[in-house]
Amino acid sequence: MVWVRKFVWGLAVASVVGARAVAQTQSGSTNGVSQPLVFDVVSIKPYAKNVQMIRVTMPPDGISVEGMPMHMILREAFAVTNEQLQGEPGWASTERYELEAKVAPEDLVRLKQVNRNDRWAMLLPVLEDRCKLKFHHETREMTVYSLVIAKGGIKMQPAQTQTSAPPLPAPGSGPLPPPPPPPPPSNSGEIFFNAPSATLPSFAHLLSGTLGVPVIDKTGLTEKYNCSLHFEPDENVRANMPPPPGGPPPESDGPSIFTAVQEQLGLKLMAEKEAVDVVVIDHIEQPSAN
Repeated sequence: MVWVRKFVWGLAVASVVGARAVAQTQSGSTNGVSQPLVFDVVSIKPYAKNVQMIRVTMPPDGISVEGMPMHMILREAFAVTNEQLQGEPGWASTERYELEAKVAPEDLVRLKQVNRNDRWAMLLPVLEDRCKLKFHHETREMTVYSLVIAKGGIKMQPAQTQTSAPPLPAPGSGPLPPPPPPPPPSNSGEIFFNAPSATLPSFAHLLSGTLGVPVIDKTGLTEKYNCSLHFEPDENVRANMPPPPGGPPPESDGPSIFTAVQEQLGLKLMAEKEAVDVVVIDHIEQPSAN
């Protein structure tokens, strides 16, 4: 799955929130004993740059984060939404950090089998060590959104399964296929998601991070789809994003995320009450020196 959030005021963040298996399942063995895959070298330090930009990359040897508050690092590591993360101190939302985590050279091959989400989970032992993190889980009833098929059926196109690039047409045999549709105009405040070849559970996870509450896929669809979406974020959606540099974006008459999901994808977000897992932070300190 590829996803793009285009914040037209100049801030771009890519993040998917959702349940995942702990990365220890991607383990090797020594003398028949399973060995968890862990980061070998980790650097965590305050973010010194005076720019409101968050950058996350997944190099072949680990994970790299710039300008992310500890709250967001915890949220990604636990694979939860804002509402499912409770008990943090105030500094966790205001202090931003640079984080570099790398596995040992002999573990590079194993790390290739670990997806983006599971790499975040590998940070939990790091935070327990460097930040003295202590937490527990609780089950609480809260509002969630169920993703269902809207009346009239889906409007998404199934993803094309293709193992290699299609051949270019011979000279004179016709024009090239048209390019994909462009994102919204750069002078609007709209957000653009592009998730080609996405499963519906994966897309629900993306919506979870945007709305700040769990989104549960109940469509029953098992194929992969091209999910392109543009919408005007409301105050609740903006609250789940870092503040844009240069003040708020210009007003736009774009659709809300709820309208966009229904009109553009043929799906619907329905608010319901369900018991969900909540992570409660019992103790966390600012990271110890490298």
